[in-house]
Amino acid sequence: MFAFLRGICYNTGMKEELAAVPVLTDDQSEAAELIEEWFFHLNTQIFVLCGYAGTGKTFLVDYIVRKMGLVPGESAVFVAPTGKAASVLIRGGTPASTVHSLIYTREEDIEVDENGEVISERFLRFVLKESLPKDIRLIVVDETSMVSDELLKDLLSFGIKCLFCGDSAQLPPVNGSNSLMTMPVITLKQIVRQERDDPIIRMAERVRAGEFLPYGRYGENAAVIPKNSLSLEQRKKLFLECDQIIVGTNSARARLNREIRTHLGIAEGSLLPIDGEKLICTLNDWAKPLDEEGNFHLVNGIIGKCYDVREGEDGLGMLDFCADFLTKPVKNLPFDAGIFTAGRYFHGYGAKACLLANGRLVHEDNFGALRAARVKREDTVCRFEFAYAVTCHKAQGSEYGFVVVLDESRLFSDGRQWLYTAITRAKKNLVILR
Repeated sequence: MFAFLRGICYNTGMKEELAAVPVLTDDQSEAAELIEEWFFHLNTQIFVLCGYAGTGKTFLVDYIVRKMGLVPGESAVFVAPTGKAASVLIRGGTPASTVHSLIYTREEDIEVDENGEVISERFLRFVLKESLPKDIRLIVVDETSMVSDELLKDLLSFGIKCLFCGDSAQLPPVNGSNSLMTMPVITLKQIVRQERDDPIIRMAERVRAGEFLPYGRYGENAAVIPKNSLSLEQRKKLFLECDQIIVGTNSARARLNREIRTHLGIAEGSLLPIDGEKLICTLNDWAKPLDEEGNFHLVNGIIGKCYDVREGEDGLGMLDFCADFLTKPVKNLPFDAGIFTAGRYFHGYGAKACLLANGRLVHEDNFGALRAARVKREDTVCRFEFAYAVTCHKAQGSEYGFVVVLDESRLFSDGRQWLYTAITRAKKNLVILR
């Protein structure tokens, strides 16, 4: 069993082969013709393009947008339902943002008394913009399965043609429903040439078709194994070698994050993150860029490592954070330490932290008693959690080289979609523990 795991765990360093520009499959060609006909000659606002894993949706959309003479980021804008999903597009070279940042403006509402003192907690709301730039001719929406019908209604109110792309076999939105994926104009089903022999794609196909995946190896880089068959050392090696662990429930997530910290030799009493630990952002903050160019922001689902973690007062802390796809960290981010020390967040959405000139970090509510102190900096409190293991809903819209899935699909009414979504997060290597 250990040799078998070594074959999986140490496959992550394989060099990617340079592939020739792929020729369109038959259903890609049909889809391209339909999209072009719709865009130039039909009055309907919506085109829904579905495609299963490995069918080349991303390539096709990029191809047809350019073929129609549109410029990505200008006459054709690309959006995704989450910041993490948008960052995947950006990393692939496509200018992108979230649906929310395209069509809404953010407003913070606070209530003050006659003396200007805040008497109610700040809250954030999204207000629909009156119009979008006139040069936008097409909106391409990626990961459409995660878009709710309510968000769809607001997006369509601008009257701009929308090309919706997604995988109908994936999980629906966490909140709300999605009707679009039930009525595609065309669904890509033909696996592209370079994906035909990929065992992960084949496993996803079988799960989508309702088949059960028995224990065993699926090619050189994928396997399903009994979770109780691993020794402690094998389990440790597997968890520390993989890029991401995906689970179903928050209880499993918390349990595995504690276990992995133990495998890393971190003392049980060390509640706050230490340098180099893996964290996930759980709160969108589009005011915090992660890079100098401002292409990426600190948004919900971004995973990275933390450094120079310092504890402040009032359940606050400060840390530096480097996203896993960047090389330079963002420094001095105030964060809510309560989730680490007490298992719950102490501060509300949009709460501010005050860094005083004397180095003290306090919550804005307590700054009133410290008015004589000089404020060096005031910033919105971030939210992070450990990310060695994340839920499948948090992983949706992301992709990782080597994924370990703790199969908890039986706990969900949409278990087949859950497992399919988890499997298709893996690009090169996959181990399913059941």
